[in-house]
Amino acid sequence: MNITEFVSWTTLGTYAGCLAMVLVLTQLSKNIPGIKKIPTQLWSWALAVVILEAATYFTGAWTVEAGALCLLNAAIVSLAANGGYEALERFMERDEV
Repeated sequence: MNITEFVSWTTLGTYAGCLAMVLVLTQLSKNIPGIKKIPTQLWSWALAVVILEAATYFTGAWTVEAGALCLLNAAIVSLAANGGYEALERFMERDEV
């Protein structure tokens, strides 16, 4: 595996790839001034939309229909990213007690 295969538009277009990137980008950016005012769940959905739309476009698969589906798929990715992070947070808090 070379560096261009680590993260590619094809990878980001998958559920797992988009989920991982949304999780990381949400956690890295949610406390930035200006973004901090946006609810985290909405911010993660916006990130998922951008990633999925870009991945679809750059892989040559973008159509109006695909673009519309990206909005719905982003909701699935966002909900999973938010729920996964909250579950990990609860698990880590339980280990500290």
